Amino acid sequence: MSKENVSIGLSAAIVAVEGERPSVLVVAHQGKDDALPFGPFDPAQQRTLESGLRKWVGEQTRFDLGYTEQLYTFGDKGRHSAGGHGSSTRVVSVGYLALTRQGKEAPETEWRSWYHYFPWEDWRDSKPAMIESAILPALKKFVKDAPNAETAELRRERLNVCFGEGWDEERVLERYELLYEAGLVEEFWRDSGKANKGASLGTAMLFDHRRILATAIARLRGKLKYRPVVFELMAPTFTLLELQRTVEALAGLRLHKQNFRRLVAEQGLVEGTGKFSAPARGRPAELFRFRRDVLRERPAPGLRLGVRRSKAS
Repeated sequence: MSKENVSIGLSAAIVAVEGERPSVLVVAHQGKDDALPFGPFDPAQQRTLESGLRKWVGEQTRFDLGYTEQLYTFGDKGRHSAGGHGSSTRVVSVGYLALTRQGKEAPETEWRSWYHYFPWEDWRDSKPAMIESAILPALKKFVKDAPNAETAELRRERLNVCFGEGWDEERVLERYELLYEAGLVEEFWRDSGKANKGASLGTAMLFDHRRILATAIARLRGKLKYRPVVFELMAPTFTLLELQRTVEALAGLRLHKQNFRRLVAEQGLVEGTGKFSAPARGRPAELFRFRRDVLRERPAPGLRLGVRRSKAS
């Protein structure tokens, strides 16, 4: 009986927002696909998983991580082959989400929009055209090609949940997994060792890093609704419009301006500074800051975006 070795890897989805661009820090990996900062966990040298993560992320990216939380442990066979296809070592990846304010990237690193990897997730202007033109036809064929009626029904249900009416911005990972299983992303063909028979959606990432990033986006979109994590991405002072645009960038949705401001006021999330911005054009806008007292006042201060969407989205 052959034995399978197991190693532990640590991966970090480091997220920042500049203007209206939600970005993730990626590293060049020997000229291959984009990768999240990642490296092995050394139990002999590193006391905890997070201390290991912070150590080598600092070495790779020159970032001193602030807000960080563990996402999930990814251990599916074949999704992260350390020694190539057929390797006897299975890598168990522990994924993390880190939030920061975008700064200058280190050599061999780059900030890239997360919609570069998930273009079907950005609904701010309108429903992405690729859903109707490419995704739905391919997924309907995936349903039709099911080996039996039961599997076809399960696939049909997943299609309706992920890409049907009533878009749920938090189902990022479920949508990616469905596209993966249908052979619509490059990682499916790479992991299966088969030649790609058609176009791939979005930009592939190394190993299972796009899956980890999908998990990070879903976690962050969900957490916006019950924790004030968006302020980890904001400058110390900001206008309400800048705050709204940041939330919209993360959620991939447009929000009603007045409803958004009413919600921020109801939740007591910000306080005025008495100072104003000096824009190149237009009227000055009041500058606000995060009101930290809200963390002591309520157990779940956040932005209930699901009921506040702009009809235009």
